[in-house]
Amino acid sequence: MTHHVQEIDAEDHEEIMERVAAVDVAKASGTVCTRVPHPSIPSRRLTKVWDVGATTNAIMGLAEDLAGAGIERIVVESTSDYWRPFVYLLQARGLTTWLINARDVKQVPGRPKTDKLDAVWLAKLNERGMLRPSFVPPEPIRQLRDYTRLRVDLTEERSRYKQRMEKLLEDALIKLSTVATDIFGVSGGAMIEALIAGERDPIVLSVLAKGRMRVKHAALVEALTGRFDDHHAELARMLLDQVDALTGRFDDHHAELARMLLDQVDALTGKIDTLTGRIEALIGAIPAAQAPCGVKKLDRGGDLERMARIARHSPRASAGSDSSSDPGAGRST
Repeated sequence: MTHHVQEIDAEDHEEIMERVAAVDVAKASGTVCTRVPHPSIPSRRLTKVWDVGATTNAIMGLAEDLAGAGIERIVVESTSDYWRPFVYLLQARGLTTWLINARDVKQVPGRPKTDKLDAVWLAKLNERGMLRPSFVPPEPIRQLRDYTRLRVDLTEERSRYKQRMEKLLEDALIKLSTVATDIFGVSGGAMIEALIAGERDPIVLSVLAKGRMRVKHAALVEALTGRFDDHHAELARMLLDQVDALTGRFDDHHAELARMLLDQVDALTGKIDTLTGRIEALIGAIPAAQAPCGVKKLDRGGDLERMARIARHSPRASAGSDSSSDPGAGRST
């Protein structure tokens, strides 16, 4: 059997970025490595490694040094949250900065591992284009994430305190949760406050029921008959205050989150209105085309008006081609 053998050029001719930097971050500092062309020896690379503090002033000084050195791209390894000041401040200086997933830059097996060697390894991968940037959201989205994540944390923490309150009532033989869907509702909250204030008579407590809870009078009397004492009252006061405080924080963050979302909706609405005006202006500028024999001439008062209505409501209207360069623009078949 005859094999067709083909000779190919497999030498390394990859494009190398001339001026790169990498930062291996830690909690209090970062190890910086730059690789640039050697000033006196052709085809050689000059590698420099040094440590920089993770403070704002130190990183801003680093940004100026890298900008002055003409660094084309910087990569930062995503270690915990320690990468944030480096990425945010370097990007704010206008430098191209990539956040790199740590799993993409694992060391070669058997290679000594130190902060300096890690930084050099990152820089070499960077100059050969062997890394992929991770997504770093813009500042408005980062702020939105902060609010939503804190809201989730506060909601979960509030739920834990509510569960502790329910367990405390169970310990006092108060079965309020078997009758009330939400023991922190209007009726349940009033009963808990009365218990804390010293009221122990289940009949008096059941009178505090509101709305549909009133028809459950007999069940409430049974559920509120227990052994709720002063130590239960003291603990319940602490738990209820904590729930109220977390609810207030949750409401504050909810309002701020709603404001941010509304601001983004208003901004998008303004852009949509601007695009709609541009589309309508372009459609209105299309002249009445001279249709060939047998083809209906475009009715500016009818067809163009319908086109404008479609453009106003079409989410892909702005993605259409420029009709001024289309030889068939202005013709209707």
